[in-house]
Amino acid sequence: MLQYAQKNYTINKLEAKAYLGDFIHTKIDEQFDFIVSNPPFYNTISQSENEHLNIARYSYHLPIDDFIKKVKSILRPRGRFIFCYDAKQIDILLYTLIKYKINPETVRFVHSKIDRESKLVMISARMNSKSMMKVLSPLIVFDKDSNYNYEAKEAFIKASTNSIKGDCDI
Repeated sequence: MLQYAQKNYTINKLEAKAYLGDFIHTKIDEQFDFIVSNPPFYNTISQSENEHLNIARYSYHLPIDDFIKKVKSILRPRGRFIFCYDAKQIDILLYTLIKYKINPETVRFVHSKIDRESKLVMISARMNSKSMMKVLSPLIVFDKDSNYNYEAKEAFIKASTNSIKGDCDI
């Protein structure tokens, strides 16, 4: 998975530090204004034989409560936490964020196609915020012909990025 991140940094001309290790047990002495994450969230029995893929995908390697507690410890007051997670676990996410005084300010459900249920939710939350939560209209990624929808294409263009999923040999 580190290989994906490093390739992404290079392709998208980003300066970033990469750390390989256990996020929960890593000592981090600084605090951040923004934390952006795509934590492992799948909760299933059938898994890959590749342990690296399992760590990157399955929530038992990084339980949501432990994850959000750690985020709180390294997020500055009024800092913003932006992440995506399994939409089916929205109740646990909202409860845990509020428990650690990280207020979910914006929520957007992502659907692969307009006629499919949401499998992903994107959340923007802020420490110590008292704002009401906004639930945005859903993001539909693909059109009926399985091409990227206009908004998905625009997101890649606006961020000057592209998707590399499947481009790395790991």
